[in-house]
Amino acid sequence: RNLILAEDGSQATVIEHYAALNGTAGFTNAVTRIHQGRNTQVEHIKVQQESAKAYHIAGIHAVQGRDSRFTSHSIALGGLIVRNDISTRLDGENCECHLNGLYLAGGRQHVDHHTRIDHAKPRGVSREYYRGVLDGAARAVFNGKVIVRADAQHTDAHQANNNLLLSREAEVDTKPQLEIFADDVKCSHGATVGQLDPDMLFYLRSRGMDEAQARSLLTYAFAEGVISRIRVVALKARLEEFLINRLPDASSIRELL
Repeated sequence: RNLILAEDGSQATVIEHYAALNGTAGFTNAVTRIHQGRNTQVEHIKVQQESAKAYHIAGIHAVQGRDSRFTSHSIALGGLIVRNDISTRLDGENCECHLNGLYLAGGRQHVDHHTRIDHAKPRGVSREYYRGVLDGAARAVFNGKVIVRADAQHTDAHQANNNLLLSREAEVDTKPQLEIFADDVKCSHGATVGQLDPDMLFYLRSRGMDEAQARSLLTYAFAEGVISRIRVVALKARLEEFLINRLPDASSIRELL
């Protein structure tokens, strides 16, 4: 259990990193609670990098005070069964939150993300941006809910979940939700599930790449769109390197980048 208290006017960046040796079976059950005062900024980065035999169940729950900003990055890279519950309550005026997520799954992995953004006060802004890359017979679930309460007038909320399936056996269930009880708001949501664009593959191959290189480069670009939002330079570089090494023909892709 982790407790983060951000007092008025403070700023913090917190990294949670869960890792295990290859082949190690284990169970993780973690909860992180974040309480933000007025005019605070908290960036929370969670990297889940356990083995393909691990079970990981975790929650991240934030409460925001007036004029605060909360940013969450959830990066799920390992585990046999993984579930992340992430929520924030914008409990003051002029709050802002950003929820970003990336999940990579292969084999028989199953990865869930359940998010909840609760706009309780006026003039709140929220942005949610999740992407998933699935291969093999992997499964993933994204369930994102945005609530705009009756007193939360002038709310501006946007949610997007995009998924890339690299095999016929991979499957994803995506369910973006909006519950709006105010009448002066700007809210939108969307979700996509698809494969690599054949036109883009053709374009890259016409420039001299073989099919494996083209597929790897497009997959990298899709996933890197989430990693690039992390402001901790050393961690971002480490995640980009991990992503490259996970691709077929990693050495040639590294040269292209």
